[in-house]
Amino acid sequence: MATAAAAGTFDIADMTVNRLGFGAMRITGEGVWGDPPDRDAAHAVLRRAVELEVNLIDTANSYGPEVSEELIAEALYPYPDELVIATKGGLERSGPGQWHRNGHPDHLREACEGSLRRLRLERIDLYQLHAPDPNVPIADSLGELNALQNEGKIRHIGVSNFDIEQLAQARELSTIVSVQNRYSIDDRQHEPVLEVSERDGLGFIPWFPLGAGSVESPQQALVWLLQRSPVMLPIPGTSSIEHLEENVAAAALA
Repeated sequence: MATAAAAGTFDIADMTVNRLGFGAMRITGEGVWGDPPDRDAAHAVLRRAVELEVNLIDTANSYGPEVSEELIAEALYPYPDELVIATKGGLERSGPGQWHRNGHPDHLREACEGSLRRLRLERIDLYQLHAPDPNVPIADSLGELNALQNEGKIRHIGVSNFDIEQLAQARELSTIVSVQNRYSIDDRQHEPVLEVSERDGLGFIPWFPLGAGSVESPQQALVWLLQRSPVMLPIPGTSSIEHLEENVAAAALA
C-alpha cells in the first residue's frame, strides 16, 4: 500500500515532512463540537495515519474545543521523533459550527499553554495564528506569539486565513514559515498567497482540500494539489480508516 512518503518531502524551516499530512478536525463530534461518537475509532485513525508515514498532523485548540488535541495525545504519545504536530490558536467556540475570532494576546497565551498541556509537549513545532482578529492589531497578536517563541514554547510560527497584505505585514513582525488558507481545485481565491509561498519557500497548507465539486474523485483533487506546487502540503481529514487509506493512496498517483 502506498504511504504518505510517496508524495515527497518538504522542509518547513528545519522540519522535514512528507507532503501529504492529516487534518485532525473531523475526528471530533458533529459540527467540530464535543467528543466523537467513538473515541477508540478516532485513536485508530490517528495511529493508522502514522503507520502510513503521515508525519504532519494539523489540529487546533478550537477543534472540539480541545477534544482533537486530547485525542492526538491519547493515541500517539509518546510521539515518534519525526512527527510534526501543528496546532492553532485564535478562534473561540460557542457551539457546534460556531467560530469567533479572538487574537488578544492574553487569549493566545492561554490557548498556547493549554495546547501544550493537552498535547503533552514542552514546545509546539508549528503554532499558527488561526485567523486575524479585526479588533486586534496583527502586531499585538504576533507579538505574543513571538514572546512565546522566545520562551521556548513555540518552535516555529505560521498564520492561517491571511490574505496577501496581511501575510506581508505578518512577515515584517515574525519569522513566518507557513500559511494555512482555504484552497482546492475549485477554490483558488488565495492563489496570490500560494504564489508568494512558492517564491519564498513557505509551506502552504490548504484547508478544505477536498472542496472539489467538479472532481468526482477525492484522490484526483489531492493529486492536483500535490502537483500544483512543491510547497503544497494538503491535510485531508477524515474519521474513517478506509477514507484515510484512500486519501494517502493519492500520494502515489499521477
